[in-house]
Parts: sequence; C-alpha cells; structure tokens
Amino acid sequence: MKKITLTFALFIGLNAFAQVKTEVFESFKLQERRDLSYYVPEEYDAEEQHSLIVVLDAEYLFDDVVAKAKFYSKFHGMPPAIVVGIHQLKGQERLKDCAFDEETGLPTESGKLFFEFIGMEVIPKLESTYNISPFKMVVGYDITANFENFYLFKENPLFSSYISIAPTLAPEMETRVATRINALDKQIFYHLITEKNKNIKQVAQLNTELAAIEKETFQYYFDVYDTDHTSIATYGLGKAFDDIFDIFKPISSKEYKTKIIPSEEPPFAYLENKYTSIKETFGFTKRVDLNDVMAIYAASKKKEDTESLKELANLCKKEFPDTMLGFYFEGEYYEEIGEPKKALRTFEKAFGMSEIDFLTKDMALEKIDALKADFGY
Repeated sequence: MKKITLTFALFIGLNAFAQVKTEVFESFKLQERRDLSYYVPEEYDAEEQHSLIVVLDAEYLFDDVVAKAKFYSKFHGMPPAIVVGIHQLKGQERLKDCAFDEETGLPTESGKLFFEFIGMEVIPKLESTYNISPFKMVVGYDITANFENFYLFKENPLFSSYISIAPTLAPEMETRVATRINALDKQIFYHLITEKNKNIKQVAQLNTELAAIEKETFQYYFDVYDTDHTSIATYGLGKAFDDIFDIFKPISSKEYKTKIIPSEEPPFAYLENKYTSIKETFGFTKRVDLNDVMAIYAASKKKEDTESLKELANLCKKEFPDTMLGFYFEGEYYEEIGEPKKALRTFEKAFGMSEIDFLTKDMALEKIDALKADFGY
C-alpha cells in the first residue's frame, strides 16, 4: 500500500510558536494532493487530551473557527482544541467532494472517497501526532453542511458535535438525520443555523424533526439570523460554540440563581456532577475552576449545608494545596457544627498559608482572635 506522506509545509506566523500551518497532504484515497490548514494551541500539552474540530470549506470558515476556539479556550468556555481545515475551492473541489445522487440522496463515488479521506487518513494522522480526545466536532456550510451529516450514519459516528450552517440538504436528509439520531446511544450535539428569509422547506422540516427528539444524549440548538447567506457563518459560530460548550464554562450568576440555589441536591453534588459530565462528554479532566469553588462555597453557606462545606474543603486541599482555601473552609465547617477548638487549630493552619481570591490572612486572624476570646485566651 502506498504510504501516506505529508510532502510540504508552509508555516503561517500567527505567533512566535507558529501554531498555525498549511500543508499539502498526499491522499491515497483521493489519489491527489489536498491543502489542509492546522491550528494547534500555543500551550499544547501532550499529556492532556484535546478536542478536534474538523472544518470543511476551510477557505470560508477556518480562520473564524480558530478565532472562536482560541477565545473560548482562553476564557474557559471550552476545552483546548486542535482545528484542521479542509480546503475545497481549488478546481471546485467542494462540488466533487460533497456530491450526492439527486434521487437517493446518498454520496456519489467521489463523495464516498472524500468521506474516507477525512475518516481514514486525516483524522488518524492527527490522532497519531497529537493527544486527541473522543470529542470531535465538524463544521460545514451550505453543501458541506449537508455532507457532514453522512458521518452520523457510521456504526459509531465519527463526530460528537455537528455545526450545520445554512445547509443545502440532499433528498430525504431532513428525516434521515432525526431517525438516525433517535437510534444512537452516543452523546450528540447538533447546531442548525439558517437565515431568516431563506424559505427552504427541507431545513424547516429538519428543525421540526430534530426539535421533537427527547433524549438525554442529544442536545439540539437552532438559530435563525436576519442576515444573508454569505455572512451567516460569522453570525452563527459564536453562539454555536457558546451553546455546545456551555457545561464547560465556569458557573455563571444565572446558573447559580436558577440551578444551584433552587436545587434539592447538595451544592457540592452539583459541582461533582458538572465535572463528571465534562469528563464524560469531552474526554477531558478539567481542573476545578476557582470561580466554581466560590459559587459552591456561597451556595453551601446560603443553604446552610455543612456537609457540602466539608467536601469543598477537602477538594480545595487537593486542588489548591498551597493556599489557605481548604483549611479556611474547614475551619468554618467546624465552627458551624460546634467544634470551636478544632476550628481554632484549623484557622491557624490557614493563617500560615498563601492568600487566595477574597481570603486573606487578616480574615483568618480575625477568626482566630474571635475564637480565642470565646475561650478567654
């Protein structure tokens, strides 16, 4: 078998580390060379798994997707991601790549080869080079948005998340996608984006079919924008990333007020479930965010849940070991359960450690002085 080779690399200097590059990939499946672009996070760590985003119509979408991935990752809105863009404009490649039979709606022979090119050459190459998580996203526009749906019909779908921008759908795709998703056990995210004034019955029916699916393993989003066919990708991508990676984001004030406080489950259980879901969904163990710790601390105090405060203290000793966070929370726990001597010793430990966020040595000292006064020291 002819060995797949990467024959040419042109690095584009977005930064000193040259983390964006364009390569010519020699494909055995297609029997031709294809232009690909890659983005690897500047802080790439081979010990950590990274999500993979495959961008079709790279000439239109790649730069915008990379910008969104960098922004959301930097501000904790998504896990770190590697982005690969498939260029499809040269010689009208996109028409050949995404061609389907007008009667059956199935890919033509050239479409099947392009399907295998991505699934059997591009992604395996990236998985052998980088630490890729099970969570993979595909982004398409117009006919490439239709093409990405074909991956749902693999026995084990290649992608977990599908962003479909203004799709031009193959025959029967509006019903086939929903039928297939209903039959899947895998966690699937699907974001359909369209223009306000584009009256396409197929897209409307696809939305109706997908919106009717009620499964814990399926997350569906639909957005309509009052813009034209050319600009819609720019309008829609940010919202799509915001929705799909919602669970990964730090706890917001709205989440605190509408989900944590009204919930009957302990605040610490909410935190545990959130991070377990992140791990199960993205295959990525997220370091506990200080913002989330403070939200659960506030909720534990408000709901007078001493057990959550104790669990949070233990967590902070592991996640923030050089700071006073864990011992300060533990001291408050002992105060609330009526163990002042243990509280005093614990606040003294907190005083000897580094300050963090709103917690200062002065606050620990105030606790110590108040407890000593109670004992008459």
